[in-house]
Amino acid sequence: MDLTCTFGFTIVVYNGLWTYPYQINTIIPVSFSLDASLIPVSFMLLYQWTINHHKNYYVYATVLCLFFAFIFKPLLTGIGFFQLHEWATYGYLFVFYLGVMLLSKWITNLFLYFEKQH
Repeated sequence: MDLTCTFGFTIVVYNGLWTYPYQINTIIPVSFSLDASLIPVSFMLLYQWTINHHKNYYVYATVLCLFFAFIFKPLLTGIGFFQLHEWATYGYLFVFYLGVMLLSKWITNLFLYFEKQH
C-alpha cells in the first residue's frame, strides 16, 4: 500500500485536487507524514490484524477509508492542514482511498499467489 498510496497522492496533489498548506519539504508537494506513513501504515496494520483474526479485510478497510475520507480529512481541513480544490469532494476522496486500497490488496494477492506457486 505504501508505494501505491504515495504515488496516487502525488498525482492528485500535482493535478491540484487537494493540497497540504504546511509542509516540511517545499520541493515535494505531498505531506509525507500522512500520505507516506500514517495512512499506508494504518492499512498495513489493518491487513495484519484481519489476517491474524480471520476477519474480512475489505469490510474493515472500507470502514477505514470512510474514517479517513469523512472524519480525518475534514478534521484536517477544519484546522487548516488540508485543502480540497476544484471539483474534489470528500466523496471523491473516499473513492480514491477505496481504489488505492483495492489496487494494493490485489497486488498483495498477486504476490501471495506467485509465492504459493513456488
